[in-house]
Amino acid sequence: MSRITVALIAALTCLSARVMADGITGEVGSGLSYQPRDPSGTGYETRPVPYLDLGWGDVSLGTDDGMTWDALSVSGFSAGPFVNYLPGRTSNGELQGLRDVPGRGVLGGFVQYAPADFWRVFAFVGQAVGGRGGGVLARVGGEAGYPLGGGVIGSNNLTAHFADARQNQTFFGVDGDEARSSGIAPYNASGGLQNVTLTQSFEFPLALNWSLLSSASWIRLMGHAADSSIVKAVGDRSQGEVQVALAYTFD
Repeated sequence: MSRITVALIAALTCLSARVMADGITGEVGSGLSYQPRDPSGTGYETRPVPYLDLGWGDVSLGTDDGMTWDALSVSGFSAGPFVNYLPGRTSNGELQGLRDVPGRGVLGGFVQYAPADFWRVFAFVGQAVGGRGGGVLARVGGEAGYPLGGGVIGSNNLTAHFADARQNQTFFGVDGDEARSSGIAPYNASGGLQNVTLTQSFEFPLALNWSLLSSASWIRLMGHAADSSIVKAVGDRSQGEVQVALAYTFD
């Protein structure tokens, strides 16, 4: 494990006393997601998913961003370390013959500019750790929220996802043994832009402290991910995702 990884784990672990001293704010809930079963888009499945948008002082826990710590925060700018989770892949069905990819942790750092509660721009860079196929991932994007009346809030998010060659090869590459087992042509993936994701979300108030959350995303594979022999044979460059959740807001 690298010194940077050890430093990030230590920094986040040392926050426990401060976290416990601050009150919890934000939302927590659960729901369902209808989403691609793997990054190459070979099919869809419905999964139960948690919804998290919580804060304890300078520490936040979110469904998309994972756990972040605003080690530096001034005039709307914030930066610090983060820990997140990267789902894996079960290679059955259309992917039979390819290797399984276990879920892994992601450790890294972020910078964000959010002068108001309703919009932000951000950049995250991290290293996948644990299991096979660790690599570097990054995402850069922006999010804007707006009131629609009656307590309904809408938001739009546009994010570009990047990965190095090792990370892209994990999900989009096919080596010789896999090609013979699966019948999918060999492919070596290089790094670069992996996909662009556009998400439209709404939050509807239901009762005191309760709300219904919904979102719909369009995912477009790019670059070497889109050119993968897996995508061409059994996947899809254009994918969609729909989520709905019931959430409780902490005052």
